[in-house]
Amino acid sequence: MSTIRVHTAQNVTLEYEVASLGDRIAAAIIDNVVLVAWGMAWALLFAALGDDSSSTSTPIDYRDPAGIIAIVLLVIIFLPYVCYNLICEVYFNGQSIGKKARNIKVMRLDGTAPRLGDYLLRWLLRIIDTGIFGGLVAIIAIAASGRGQRLGDMAAGTTVLKLRPVQPHALPNPTSEASTLPGYQAVFPQAAILADHDVALVRQLLHQATTRQNYQLINELANKVKGITGIQTDLPDEAFLHTVLRDHAHLAVAGR
Repeated sequence: MSTIRVHTAQNVTLEYEVASLGDRIAAAIIDNVVLVAWGMAWALLFAALGDDSSSTSTPIDYRDPAGIIAIVLLVIIFLPYVCYNLICEVYFNGQSIGKKARNIKVMRLDGTAPRLGDYLLRWLLRIIDTGIFGGLVAIIAIAASGRGQRLGDMAAGTTVLKLRPVQPHALPNPTSEASTLPGYQAVFPQAAILADHDVALVRQLLHQATTRQNYQLINELANKVKGITGIQTDLPDEAFLHTVLRDHAHLAVAGR
């Protein structure tokens, strides 16, 4: 399992798993289904609006308003086939519909969001990656790179990661972990607001939710803690809760 370490602005290091080749192929299949459905929808619309005269093979008169409308409609139909991935990744924060369905996204190797130029490089080199030999070039590059990068990713300094950070196999004791880290500084000093019984409940519920992969409970728990403490952060819910538990343990030890 290839992973990428990301150091956040809150001085927390997260480890993300690189999206597998299977995830990326599945995402590409979903995206292609979306594009085919788009084309079929417009084809059915044209068929429904067509009349008997449409069966005659008459050339489009580019000066005629109807001809101009036909050209515009053709652009509307075929433009997504060319720019679909670029438009989706720019406006949906590194995700297409297929990537969103597989819970993966494009990210720079340093953990920051890609810039417009990065998305453009990935899109331009897609011609080589997926347009030649049916995507064989991309498959070989992803399998051989060790970081899940096709040629476009290598040029842009990006990769595709699974959104959920990798968590430790065993749930550590936040008190012992915080007390054994030399020079540890709390990321969220507001964690001191939490009462000891609240922290014990959060730890218990987090352990249960993580074991059962109940992400809805983790999200509700994180929102509850944020509401009590007033903390605002972009950290993923599970990483946020682990950090708060560690901070509370550290602050409790430091306050003795």
